[in-house]
Amino acid sequence: NMITGAAQMDGAILVVSAADGPMPQTREHILLARQVGVPAIVVYLNKADQVDDPELLELVEMEVRDLLSSYDFPGDDVPIIVGSALKALEGDESEIGKPSILKLMDAVDEYIPTPQRPTDQPFLMPVEDVFTITGRGTVATGRVERGELKVGDNVEIVGLADKPKDTVVTGVEMFRKILDSAEAGDNIG
Repeated sequence: NMITGAAQMDGAILVVSAADGPMPQTREHILLARQVGVPAIVVYLNKADQVDDPELLELVEMEVRDLLSSYDFPGDDVPIIVGSALKALEGDESEIGKPSILKLMDAVDEYIPTPQRPTDQPFLMPVEDVFTITGRGTVATGRVERGELKVGDNVEIVGLADKPKDTVVTGVEMFRKILDSAEAGDNIG
């Protein structure tokens, strides 16, 4: 799942425990991000509420920066936000609580570039999965690579049989939200 999702990412948030530092899966996720071409990473050092020593936080940050650099990410430039997701969920207004999540989102907005989406080209969506919903019909899921799609559009399904099959879009959903349309970069079904 991580590989499929990472291959479609415009950027990533790497969450590392401030209490434990980078774990083996941290290294694996950074490697996978590099291999599938994730262009930018922002780091959230979580569980800062469990660390009393500021020097320990600094050491974990240095470890993460070195690890990122070893996989050709710009470790010295990657934004690292220190906080506690638990404290944020509890409504804590201290620096490591809710403000750390807002700071993380600001870092994502500033550091991860907005990709150029080819919306002016013909619609293309490689199909990742197909399933049937009773009363709804067959649903194809995937990421729109280029173009736009609207409910009511005619589409051509290729590769299913010897010749393309024409059909009509009866609905568009993204993460359980019903939409009227989709465009390049959207994961839909």
